[in-house]
Amino acid sequence: MSTSPAFIHLRLHSEYSIVDSTIRINEVIAKAEADNMPALALTDLSNVFGLVKFYQSARKSGIKPILGCDVWITNEADRNKPIRLILLCQSYTGYLLLSRLLSRAYRENQHHGRAEIKEAWLHPDEWGTDGLIALSGARFGNIGQSILQNNLLQAEILTQNWANLFPERFYIEIQRDGYANEAVLVQNSLILASKLNLPVVATQSIQYLNPEDYRAHEARVCIAEGYVLDDRRRPRNFTEQQYFKTQSEIAELFADIPSALMNSVEIAKRCNLSLELGVNRLPLFPTPDNESLEHYFRTQALMGLDNRIHQLFPDSEERNQQLPKYQARLDFEVNTIIQMGFAGYFLIVADFINWAKQNNVPVGPGRGSGAGSLVAYSLSITDLDPLRYDLLFERFLNPERVSMPDFDIDFCQDRRELVIEYVKQRYGTESVSQIVTFGTMAAKAVIRDIGRVLDLPYNFVDQLAKLIPFELGMTLKKAREIEPQLNQRANDEEDVRNLLELAESLEGITRNVGMHAGGVLIASGKITDFCPIYCTESADSVVSQLDKDDVEKIGLVKFDFLGLRTLTILDRAVAYIRQNNSAQTENTPFSLAKIPLNDTATYALMRQGNAIGVFQFESRGMKDLLQKAKPDCFEDIIALVALYRPGPMDLIPDFIEHKHGKQIEYLDPRLEPILSPTYGVMIYQEQVMQIAQVIGGYSLGSADLLRRAMGKKKVEEMAQQRDIFVAGAVGNGLNQDKATELFGLMEKFAGYGFNKSHAAAYALIAYQTAYLKTHFPAEFMAACLSADMDDTDKVHIFIEDSIANGLTMLPPDINHSDYRFVPVDNKTIRYGMGAVKGTGESAISAIMNDRNKSGLYPDLFDFCNRVDRRIVNRRVMESLIRVGAFDPINTNRASLLASIGIAIESAEQMSSAASQATLFNEGGNNTLLLSQLNDATPWSDREKLHNEKLGFGFYFSGHPFDTYTLELQKFIRTRLDRLVPQREPQWIAGIIYAVRVQMTKRGRMGVVSLDDGKARIELVVFNELFDANRDWLKEDQLLVVEAKINQREYGNENDGELRITAEKLYDLAGIRTRFAKQMRIRCDPASLQIQKLRTLLAPYSHQAQKSGLSGRNNQSLCPVTLIYHNESANGELELGNDWRVNLHDDLLQSLRTCFKPENVEIIY
Repeated sequence: MSTSPAFIHLRLHSEYSIVDSTIRINEVIAKAEADNMPALALTDLSNVFGLVKFYQSARKSGIKPILGCDVWITNEADRNKPIRLILLCQSYTGYLLLSRLLSRAYRENQHHGRAEIKEAWLHPDEWGTDGLIALSGARFGNIGQSILQNNLLQAEILTQNWANLFPERFYIEIQRDGYANEAVLVQNSLILASKLNLPVVATQSIQYLNPEDYRAHEARVCIAEGYVLDDRRRPRNFTEQQYFKTQSEIAELFADIPSALMNSVEIAKRCNLSLELGVNRLPLFPTPDNESLEHYFRTQALMGLDNRIHQLFPDSEERNQQLPKYQARLDFEVNTIIQMGFAGYFLIVADFINWAKQNNVPVGPGRGSGAGSLVAYSLSITDLDPLRYDLLFERFLNPERVSMPDFDIDFCQDRRELVIEYVKQRYGTESVSQIVTFGTMAAKAVIRDIGRVLDLPYNFVDQLAKLIPFELGMTLKKAREIEPQLNQRANDEEDVRNLLELAESLEGITRNVGMHAGGVLIASGKITDFCPIYCTESADSVVSQLDKDDVEKIGLVKFDFLGLRTLTILDRAVAYIRQNNSAQTENTPFSLAKIPLNDTATYALMRQGNAIGVFQFESRGMKDLLQKAKPDCFEDIIALVALYRPGPMDLIPDFIEHKHGKQIEYLDPRLEPILSPTYGVMIYQEQVMQIAQVIGGYSLGSADLLRRAMGKKKVEEMAQQRDIFVAGAVGNGLNQDKATELFGLMEKFAGYGFNKSHAAAYALIAYQTAYLKTHFPAEFMAACLSADMDDTDKVHIFIEDSIANGLTMLPPDINHSDYRFVPVDNKTIRYGMGAVKGTGESAISAIMNDRNKSGLYPDLFDFCNRVDRRIVNRRVMESLIRVGAFDPINTNRASLLASIGIAIESAEQMSSAASQATLFNEGGNNTLLLSQLNDATPWSDREKLHNEKLGFGFYFSGHPFDTYTLELQKFIRTRLDRLVPQREPQWIAGIIYAVRVQMTKRGRMGVVSLDDGKARIELVVFNELFDANRDWLKEDQLLVVEAKINQREYGNENDGELRITAEKLYDLAGIRTRFAKQMRIRCDPASLQIQKLRTLLAPYSHQAQKSGLSGRNNQSLCPVTLIYHNESANGELELGNDWRVNLHDDLLQSLRTCFKPENVEIIY
């Protein structure tokens, strides 16, 4: 510590206080360093979230870290008025006590979201206070509050009590932060300290870094508390003095109380907490009968290998031939794992994975480099034979570079929690927790937050937020560089300027606390021996107070329990297959473990690019890759998983050419066994390691270090490694030039080479999904649909793909559908009612339970009478009727929808009558009267499809475009699935599926998704055309377009997407009018009423358009011709230009009603 510091800050809230600070740890450390402050305390509010980050950053800057916490203490007299105390850790003992106190507060004593410590816990007969220094809390503590209430006697009693709880470790805290009555508080605090012979200490309650940050800090507080910044009535708990003041500023403030300054330095000297970071404390695995961990581990691995080897090689002769190779690899791995001290880790992972498998929780075959371990395969941690696919143990665990192994385990998404619960029970709830995460104020979110606290109109803020590009890692600074409108509006509008200024100052600040999706900690003792825990008031999920990086630094071991939706799909598909008895023979249920990896039909499906639902291969690019590469073995699937990512994609052309016959040239014959599975292309990191071993003479451990060095691209290290490799290669018979060339190739590919172990494990899941799609399509697609029921777009894609693959999709049926999609047979799927918008699992479950108990529903009235109408409410019934779920009962959906009210009323009358249990059945006739459906005209096809879209989110029984086809075929020659680029404009048409707005340098641009039932395309509508028509460009509207269709070029390929740009836009009336030569109306004296005809034509006529009354202005209009005939003559009369009309549906409908449909004809 510096020789003579004037003052040390002992009260500091950082951004990790969540609600009341804008201070970032690295910035405050830099401020302290600039002020030559030798020590600094971090005392966040009721947590130590930032502890490790602060500790490391301070030590790195040569500043002594003082760790503590601003804690809530329960006020037993009034729970709504808790007090606060600063606790500082003198030693590791103090840190452990603080950890236990905070954890207990979160677990046992939360009130309105505050975790409060009870004073009783600090008594010597409970946990005491050893290792902790306490500061009284100034105006936040009960001593300060008593003084401010002028209750000096009470203040004296409280002070003595705290001094007894913290003997020789209690300081009366005084502050000069600009609060009201602070002079009185300081004066009486000094009197009290003198009277009781207690030390005083000066503190500064730091909430923000610099004086100019006050407004941003207030905005932060308003965001947390839900206030508007300029609301005069909002509580103002902070002053403009609570920034980080320098030693000289504080010394000047307390020049009259030098002991208060010196005691801050004295406390800093007394606090000597040292944390041992980076040392892993592995949890202990409980072995049976106190058997040694190492012996038990070796025994389990050998037993596991014996089981696996019998599965791999049922033939005893082949098994005996292969066993020595497997045995040698297992011995090497077991010895390495024991020597590195990781036997317990492997046993713990194997324990919970095997529990999952035994309890029907699907587990992935492996993930990451762990699939390269034969021990992991033997213990059933992974399910892929590493020797069969040349997967290397050293890629996972390198004896020459000691680091923690890290198994990432995929579990079924729906049942992962069961495994976590098992781990808690197995190792004790106090030894297991999940991991905290911190949400930050990202670019779009901070714009919305600041807009709210500035009380700006929602639409105004929404427009600004939408100008921020949707891109991972987007910042406001980057957005202003990309989107010129942001700077332009900031220059022109003061509100925008103020909003952006405040938003930029708060961007990236920690905003909320969450839970890591898959991380689970298992401690060697209690979690609180390492760090405190945090939980919400409901205590649903306990998490560590340190994030995933910091928990590992402090010694806890993290296990990743990841949820993989595809495992849920596979599990459900297998259940459907077994349920349908489709693949059961001799009491052997179907199992994915037994499917052959050389199934020709599966590879044929993949070569077609028929990959919707196939894990890792669903994207357009992956489908194209499948069609070009034409995989025909499992090694190909592994390679494609590894190739399709930035970097390796450059190798795809070589891979495809070599696979399809182009001659492969190897620099050395010894490379052939290593590179032949990938047709001479270096794809995997493992291949780089094997080349270093075979050619360069490296051990595999050293080869892994070489691979890492190549990935980091450190010049000096690479030069050194090049010399070693070339010398080794020359010693192994390769000439120097070729050795140097080979090293160069390895260096290039190692930079982005992929981990084969991970690729192989995920390729296996991909193959399994493809196999099920090939052989059990209905079961597999039903499982896919059920897994994504809440995602309308995915459901639509799966349904279209199912139909394209020859499956029949039955509509929802109130009497036969389940909550999920269910395969009826190998070619038929029944729609799941849970996928209908506006239903919900509880409502569908209630329907199914009643149906199973009391039978099918004969009519709507019976349905309403039987179901629980509190759960199956009117909205649920309407949704099910819209999509046709009641069609088997009554096909008139309009009538059913119109009758819901009387059906519910009837059911309520019957319930009331039943509950009264009357002797006379007087309500019988009323019930019969109410049991009649309301008459309603059945929906037209368009109405039916419109309602289906409301319920499904897409058209199901047909497509609305089909209702226009007959009329449109006169001028639309090409459907959307057959578009080709041409120099001349083309006519296209479709139903608007969606419209989105994009901002470009040229202004606002519309992107319209058009769908004609055959294909869906994106249409670009530039600024002026879009603005002129945007009022009618709505979903479900027919749009006819005169468009330019060009090819998008991707590199040198000519098979890119089409770029379709609108030149003119028409609705149905507009396109009719555009192409119609005339409208002919046949009439006679009986049907022709001049005044009525005038009334019908006028709203759509030239005169109405001139006055702006008819549709969109400046559209060409259609001439009208009357063909009049009577008993003695007939003739044609063309009406004048003023009576030319826009051929709107409403006009045609009214004319056809008046003159009969056959007498109204449009001539094209």
